[in-house]
Amino acid sequence: MAAHPHLKEEVRSRCAEMGIPMVGFATADRWDRPPFEPWVPEEFRPKSIFPETKSVIVLGLPITLPIVETTPSIAYHTLYETANRMLDQSAYALSNYLNAKGHASIFIPRDGYGHLSVLRERPIAFFSHRHAAYLAGLGTFGVNNVLLTREYGPRVRFGAVFTAAGIEPDPLMEGDLCTRCMRCVDACPAKALSGQDY
Repeated sequence: MAAHPHLKEEVRSRCAEMGIPMVGFATADRWDRPPFEPWVPEEFRPKSIFPETKSVIVLGLPITLPIVETTPSIAYHTLYETANRMLDQSAYALSNYLNAKGHASIFIPRDGYGHLSVLRERPIAFFSHRHAAYLAGLGTFGVNNVLLTREYGPRVRFGAVFTAAGIEPDPLMEGDLCTRCMRCVDACPAKALSGQDY
């Protein structure tokens, strides 16, 4: 893959201008080398969605702890929608920027399904932003299957851009940020985590 040496820093600068503090890069080929099982099925990988994809750019937007601590609340619900909208708008703007530079690119919507009613019938989205963030070196998975980051813990929303541009990937994060303290098991409001299989 022929990498564009200055494009990575240009993308980072544009994201900073848009208020996106976390950016990571992965090659599309990383999806074809599963780092663990079970893994993302082939039809949900970048090249299946956009065959020209060489690189995936992952954008991360933190959710502040004071807002998270209000849940369930109107404040959190509004923040969730605002963060998703900001990620979608930033990914859209970034994909337009790359297209204007001659690199075929598409942005991937933050919520990859039509409506919550669709998830009730088939609880699966067409693309996992968490797995993309993992492959872009932004974090590691916890026992609750949430991506943990060094800077913000689990409180990050992610978006993505698929591009035909070859961009040098970031290394996967070394080590494991999850300490297996099981606080997520105790804190889960739905009690969906047993804590026995970890």
